Amino acid sequence: MGPQAKEGASAGKDGKDGKDGSPNLEFTSQNVASFYRQQSIYDRRVHILGVGSVGRLIAHSLRGIPNPPPVTLLFHRGELLKVWNESSKKLQLITDGRSEKRSGYDVELAIPRPRFHGKEIGPEENVQDPSAPSVPQHGPSKLADGESNELINSLILCVKAPQVLSSLSAVKHRLHPESVILFVQNGMGVVEEVNKEIFPDPQTRPHYMLGINSHGVNTSPDDPFTATYAGFGTMSLGIMPHERIQPRAPYSAGRRFKPGYSEDAKGPVTSKHPANPDPNAGEPMPYFFKWTPNSRYLLRTMLRSPVLCAAAFSPPDLLQMQLEKLAVNCIINPLTVMLDARNGSILYNYHLTRVLRLLLSEISLVVRSLPELQYIPNVEQRFDPGRLETIVVGVANKTRDNISSMLADVRAGRRTEIEYINGWVVGKGEDLGIRCFMNYMMVNLVKGKNAMIELEMAEGVPFVEAKRGEGEIKIRGIEREDQQL
Repeated sequence: MGPQAKEGASAGKDGKDGKDGSPNLEFTSQNVASFYRQQSIYDRRVHILGVGSVGRLIAHSLRGIPNPPPVTLLFHRGELLKVWNESSKKLQLITDGRSEKRSGYDVELAIPRPRFHGKEIGPEENVQDPSAPSVPQHGPSKLADGESNELINSLILCVKAPQVLSSLSAVKHRLHPESVILFVQNGMGVVEEVNKEIFPDPQTRPHYMLGINSHGVNTSPDDPFTATYAGFGTMSLGIMPHERIQPRAPYSAGRRFKPGYSEDAKGPVTSKHPANPDPNAGEPMPYFFKWTPNSRYLLRTMLRSPVLCAAAFSPPDLLQMQLEKLAVNCIINPLTVMLDARNGSILYNYHLTRVLRLLLSEISLVVRSLPELQYIPNVEQRFDPGRLETIVVGVANKTRDNISSMLADVRAGRRTEIEYINGWVVGKGEDLGIRCFMNYMMVNLVKGKNAMIELEMAEGVPFVEAKRGEGEIKIRGIEREDQQL
């Protein structure tokens, strides 16, 4: 039972505080049960936006638990909705060659809203001239067949980071201040973008949860409703504090205890490396807060699935886990893109190791300078460049035969998540006065190769129309003879 549960149980029971004004965290088995039963959920339905590999795994897993919740799949294309209606209406998960199908899903359409240069283009706006002024739209003026206006209380967002804004714009009119959104994306900075572009007003902003997925799941090119389980992993979840509840500030250090009932297990553990906050850092805020009914329900529902192997963490712990995964992605993803090779290609190579260490030195400096972690102990040691290198090498060795998701996107000519991985490090570094030259170079190298692939896929032929009086333009082919060496 975490501090969040204790605070919620105490507040749910009598709302009394301790003598010093702090929340009363005393609890018993009776009021713990009442904590989970208070403010019952009237809508158990879970909506899943983004039915890719991770979305299929989550949807398939939730329908397999006892007393499963109603699950609604939100498709982004009408053709996909048509294929679903003409199929068996089941999701299939293949594990070690064994197939398991599950049914009972509801489906709806949520067409992503196009965006140009960071601006959403409404249905009545001039797409040819995105800079033309228009009246902002607070909801869809006309729903397509399959779309809905019903409210969404629990939403799991499984699209990739570059598609979050356009996908979430399709359902933002269905979300309310008590809704909860679970973000399951690689990289960081997505929530900040959503706050800026989709929900700028904290009073009408939904509540957020974050998820870190380590399951390996592949999609099937032949069946849009089949996923193959490639590697067992875990899912780390956490409920984020809302700005309506408490302002943004550095996290305070939580108390930790040794397991067991021995005599030395009594009392909190003293950290070997205490925090050394910056003198200019603001006052820390407690990381425990009262959970809303929808947030508590969605978290408990995800934790009930044995396949997902989910665990809940406090916001500062989850942030540090995100940063560790970010460091791994900052190395493996862009390097494999530039090498056009599998993850194991970065191992046992002296020259690549030098590049790896230069990248990690910038990442480590940025992470250790984050104001959110100024009061957290052991951060200097946890994000030491040497320790991060050990983690990166371990992940690269474990997944040495895999192709990174960024390399798969580049090969397919799709937009990558580089702006939310190495790009996030560059942006945070600029905010903190740290220039991350190596990460900036990797961002532009990946973007450049992505543009090159897109140009090759379009054949790169600059066709032009003939001017008046020039007649027909003829493109002369170039004949080449094979040369034998």
